[in-house]
Amino acid sequence: MINLRGARIGKNKNMTAMTQTIPFLNTSLRFTDSGRGPALVLLHGYLESLEIWDGFRERLEKHFRVICPDLPGHGKSGVTGEVHEMELLAESVAAVLDHCEADKCFIVGHSMGGYGGLAFLELYPDRLAGLCLFHSHPLPDTKQVMNNRCREIVLVNQGKKELISKINIPRAFASVNLERLAHEVERATAIATSTPDEGIVACLNGMMKRPSRETLLAATGKPVLLIAGRHDNYIPFEDAAKKVKLPRTGQFEALDNSGHIGFVEEPERSAELITRFVKENAEF
Repeated sequence: MINLRGARIGKNKNMTAMTQTIPFLNTSLRFTDSGRGPALVLLHGYLESLEIWDGFRERLEKHFRVICPDLPGHGKSGVTGEVHEMELLAESVAAVLDHCEADKCFIVGHSMGGYGGLAFLELYPDRLAGLCLFHSHPLPDTKQVMNNRCREIVLVNQGKKELISKINIPRAFASVNLERLAHEVERATAIATSTPDEGIVACLNGMMKRPSRETLLAATGKPVLLIAGRHDNYIPFEDAAKKVKLPRTGQFEALDNSGHIGFVEEPERSAELITRFVKENAEF
């Protein structure tokens, strides 16, 4: 159990989400801050923004202080350069935590957000109370994935960002959920389409450059939760279950009715898993 006694969890006294903007390098970062208790940072994925957590965040802020940043190049956070390495994402989280006067936090990282969470584990281990990899992993890109990212960069440069969104977003959902969650597919597609071209390219470049963090994850003494979707079209369930070596402090949970966006497809179950994980590993 991580002892948060004595660690600053910040001064937020509001239960409603407050949107704030702070300077970061040559640009700015946007984030929301709501709830009370141990700090829980939700890191969105590629082609997402903090709005992707709407609805799900409210389930968690009943128990925790929930901080949701727009990662650099996404949402309304600015682009810092041509390449957004995962270390940059971690640095942006640290900047938000500094502003919020939160010494330690739990991180839930969805897909690309998980890559940023792993970089945070490497760069700021003393500030991390626990890490949830939500449809994410510590492995580097395969050649096939790199080729796909390169093709997406070409499409963005050709002004065809909307095509990427129309293909990628429905694929994030399990096929059995597409009709039931048609409105959520539409909402996620709108978020993806609004992502700045430069931000998309910078993050694609950064993800291709990220190293393996398998050894880092396997050796950590931090609490780790890996949540996988049984119908994930991006990270095959068997790969998540068998190829990712978790530490002795790690646990694996499956979402039987989800693809790559379980907090939308199975929000109640997802919130239950995360709430239990944080409560089991933090002192209140």
